[in-house]
Amino acid sequence: MESRSQSRELDASQPPPLPLLITGVSGVAGHNAWQALRRRYGHLVWGLRQVSATLPEQQGILYCDIEDLSGLKRLFEQYRFAAILDCGGNCALRACELDPKMAWRINYQGVANLIEATRDRPVRLVRLSIDLVYAGRPAGGYREVETTDPVTAYGRSMAAAEELVLDSSTNSCIARISLPMGPSPNRHAGAIDWIQSRFRKGKPATLYFDEVRTPTYTDCLNYVCCNLLRSEMQGLVHAGGPQPLSLFQIAQIVNRVGGYPPHLLHGCFRTEAGPIPPRAGNVTMSTQLLEQTCPSPFLPWPLDPRLVPTHPEWHWERADGWQHAGFAGGLDLLTSVLYQARNLDSLSHAAK
Repeated sequence: MESRSQSRELDASQPPPLPLLITGVSGVAGHNAWQALRRRYGHLVWGLRQVSATLPEQQGILYCDIEDLSGLKRLFEQYRFAAILDCGGNCALRACELDPKMAWRINYQGVANLIEATRDRPVRLVRLSIDLVYAGRPAGGYREVETTDPVTAYGRSMAAAEELVLDSSTNSCIARISLPMGPSPNRHAGAIDWIQSRFRKGKPATLYFDEVRTPTYTDCLNYVCCNLLRSEMQGLVHAGGPQPLSLFQIAQIVNRVGGYPPHLLHGCFRTEAGPIPPRAGNVTMSTQLLEQTCPSPFLPWPLDPRLVPTHPEWHWERADGWQHAGFAGGLDLLTSVLYQARNLDSLSHAAK
């Protein structure tokens, strides 16, 4: 078990280029990156949120739609950002499939606007893309050199945005991530929040046996993004975690750790689901290239191997070591061991 002192901490003595703008702070990756980097590096870290955002206003948040090129140019002129961590995009698969023009406007044109707004400025750009630029294959293990073949409008728009960055900027890096595991600002988006919001309301959730991803703690992702921002790495790197899990297995973990009724979780294969949206298969990624710049970048999610499902009925088993240690499951336990890498040793210490 890796201790709290070994978790991926941001180093205040080695900041990224500042001032820093983080886009997409309404999503899980952007929200957690903005909170962590703002807390560590202070008022020189800013977040960008769309004008129509319904979340409470926060200090350090700027409001501008990514489609508003003139508005973006004004922000860059005023704040003189030295770097961008671009976590923006609409990842709602069904919404993108039903409205592909919206997907391209946000996921592609938004990136084009950032590039145009920083033209002739020495700005470091790290763009977060996604493993869903691949269709999936039985063995997974994708490497950066392999051709993308997305099955969704979301994946296609994200793959096109990658090409735009690679063709337009020499001071940039693209990190393909998988599922960032941390709290969402509205407590409803993201893998953990969406799944547990269903269970919390007593509603069933159906997840796929054969869509396999490599989730990461957002604490670890923040650490990786900070390293990429201050590095000179260019091009494309894969940034998925070391523990492959199906969406069904992820839901098993949330169900059991959260102490929710096990009968609420259902599973199916992708071929048994409806046609919209199409689903990818095993899109796990190799991180060998990333590790050349950022050794051992990710802790496995979940860190405790006792919380990795071993069979399809695993979430029905509630009488085991960690429960006997005083854990009956619940939101506090879920928050402690599934949201935050810096608290990963809490379960292990309590079980001793």
